[in-house]
Amino acid sequence: MKRIVTSLMALCLAFAAFGQGSIPLLDRVPGHRVHFHYTYSLAKDGKPMTQVADGEVTVEDNAFLLSGLGLEVRSDGTTRWSVDRDAEEVLIEKVEKEDILTNPALFIASYKENMDKIRVNASTPNSLDVTLVLDDDTSARFVLKNILFGDKQGKSDFPLDEKSLPKSYVITDLR
Repeated sequence: MKRIVTSLMALCLAFAAFGQGSIPLLDRVPGHRVHFHYTYSLAKDGKPMTQVADGEVTVEDNAFLLSGLGLEVRSDGTTRWSVDRDAEEVLIEKVEKEDILTNPALFIASYKENMDKIRVNASTPNSLDVTLVLDDDTSARFVLKNILFGDKQGKSDFPLDEKSLPKSYVITDLR
């Protein structure tokens, strides 16, 4: 489950950017379904840490689907399903307002509140490279590539159909 929290936090922070007032690419997100590839790496006191990950994300309104680090995390905006297919485990949680660092949809909506900690390294019409500097001298670099903006398609494909899982799965429901 630590991998789930780490990848969600990384994804959410990937929507951030140090001192700029706005990130035009992120300002385009509302009203669209957005898909992108992400990578992130962490550094402490300027020294690289071993935590490096990559994956794919789809976001629409307050719903998202994240895959990476062998995990699949889905949310319809009210419930979050964290699926580890290798371990055959699912964790189901209620999405709370305080989940802003583990919910990319909430983070997109409020990224401007974190602009004092964000540095945009590079931005093009379909990519973004940002560094988030945390209070403990840890920094996280996020590179989003192949950002695609599409029409909204509805949220029906974001929730996990728990009944479709094999009976061998362990499901922990914390709602």
